[in-house]
Amino acid sequence: MTYAKRVDLNHAEIVKTFRDLGASVFDTSGVGRGCPDVLLGYNGQTCLVEIKSGEKKKFTDAQLKFMAEWKGSAVVRINDIDGAIRLIKLLDLQ
Repeated sequence: MTYAKRVDLNHAEIVKTFRDLGASVFDTSGVGRGCPDVLLGYNGQTCLVEIKSGEKKKFTDAQLKFMAEWKGSAVVRINDIDGAIRLIKLLDLQ
């Protein structure tokens, strides 16, 4: 089994932000093989979320492969706390 080597430095603060805003968060960062970092549940919806430490940070080859082959909803990229807040606000509208 392959495990992620590390998480981005902002991972914990973004997860905390999601939880503080009332979301359920299941951390999947240890799964590896391109699996997104967290499953986010909010307002009756589930999102796959990949946390990156900035806009310039690139997806790994495994992440790109996962996203290309995944037949469910798109993976949402979150780079910072503002992005986490924007995602929750968007889910509030649905």
